[in-house]
Amino acid sequence: MEEKKEKVSVEEDKILVLLEDLSSLESYARDLFSFLPLPVCLISSIGIILDTNPSFEEISGYGTEEIIGSPVENVFDEKEIEALTKETLEKGVVKNKEIKILTKEKTEIIGSAATTLRKTEEGEVVGYFLGFFDLSKVKKRERELKETQAALTNMIEDAEEARVNAEEEKNKTEAIINNLTDGLLVFNKENKLLLMNPLAEKIFDVKTRDLINRSVSELKTFPTLDPLIKILEKEAKKVFKEELLVKENLVFEVTTAHVEVKEKKLGSLVILHDISREKVVERMKTEFVSLAAHQLRTPLSAIKWTLKMLLDGDLGEVTEEQKSFVTKTYKSNERMISLINDLLDITRIEEGRYVYKPVLAELEPVIRLVINSSKDEAERKKIKLEFKKSEKKLPRVVMDVEKIKLVAQNFIDNAIKYTPAGGGVRVSLKCLKKEIEFSVKDTGVGIPKDQQERVFIKFFRGANVVRMDTEGTGLGLFISKNIIEAHGGRAWFESEENKGSVFYFTLPIKEEFEEFLKEF
Repeated sequence: MEEKKEKVSVEEDKILVLLEDLSSLESYARDLFSFLPLPVCLISSIGIILDTNPSFEEISGYGTEEIIGSPVENVFDEKEIEALTKETLEKGVVKNKEIKILTKEKTEIIGSAATTLRKTEEGEVVGYFLGFFDLSKVKKRERELKETQAALTNMIEDAEEARVNAEEEKNKTEAIINNLTDGLLVFNKENKLLLMNPLAEKIFDVKTRDLINRSVSELKTFPTLDPLIKILEKEAKKVFKEELLVKENLVFEVTTAHVEVKEKKLGSLVILHDISREKVVERMKTEFVSLAAHQLRTPLSAIKWTLKMLLDGDLGEVTEEQKSFVTKTYKSNERMISLINDLLDITRIEEGRYVYKPVLAELEPVIRLVINSSKDEAERKKIKLEFKKSEKKLPRVVMDVEKIKLVAQNFIDNAIKYTPAGGGVRVSLKCLKKEIEFSVKDTGVGIPKDQQERVFIKFFRGANVVRMDTEGTGLGLFISKNIIEAHGGRAWFESEENKGSVFYFTLPIKEEFEEFLKEF
């Protein structure tokens, strides 16, 4: 009997230990459930939330009293939780099922759900556990990756399109360059040859493959290119035009231009334009003008001396009326002779045969002489003619006295001719740092702005002065500018219509002109 009691006591102790272990296990399970960072909830078989851990409450935004006992549709998307519940009941376990939590703030959180059935010891299904893994950051990253991928795809497509377009443009450019009627050479910023079109190859009888990446100085080794290289080395201006004689009756106009982007030099172009035909036509025109002028001058000279003899009475007395007619004829003949002389001067200038006789002389006496010869005409027109000389003694210059006198006479005569009565003309001389400046300022009719670019061109006369005075050839300023430039000087003007003009020219002083004197 006592043995039986002892046996019962031992069994009771075991039961108590088991109960304590079970209690500890339940406590452990509860603690694990509470502190598990993964949101977990217990859902009954009829879709009621029976329990949740703090992580689930935190992600859903609901408190314990608000969520426990509520239908799962309050927290999860209705269709998605219905499908998940059905699959869990059928399979017992579901993994990685995408589902959305609807938070208390009515926002959606996308996640991955895993479920497992909960059964009694008898095997009766009482619900299931649902673990939720937040995929919002992953989904966001996926969206970003997709957007990045899409952007990259677009960039690749755009780049490919740009490449195709660039290739097309390159082909177009090459076609244009290869079919240009002008020769073209392209240099990079280090002055190394990048490109030469077929016409340039033909002009210089060379092949591009032999010249690519050679500097300007290295191109000198090719004899046919040497004349061009001399021009390129001599000129330092950004854009210039100069004639290049390749061979007899083959002349090109060389133009260079820098290629710049935002004032940064990328390279330069050398363009060769064939002007052989223009030069032939120009030469023929010059020869014709020269021949015609020479043929006209002889009879005009004869007419002049005959009229002079009539006026002087060498051929008998003439009446006053006859003398008046002969005088008008004599003046017209003089104008014709002056025109012929101007035409001959132009042909000499164009052919480089305009003869100069340079001497080292003072400019002021020459200008005074011209002013004195113009005083009568100024007084006749009631125009005040002034001379403002330099405050200090002017240095001497190298000049052809007669040619400079012709330029000064032309400037002063024009000022008097086109200044209305009562106006004024002021002639000035002043010494600059390296040159002497001559100027003639008038209060005349001026030059229309839209015609000012043509003032120094052959045969140009302003529309307003033609209406005032039909006489004049339009050659004086062309000849004058060429004379001044042959002396190493400059000629220019400033003008405003109906307010007057100022015409200038400069001559280098002797110290800056010694070398030029040797080559004049």
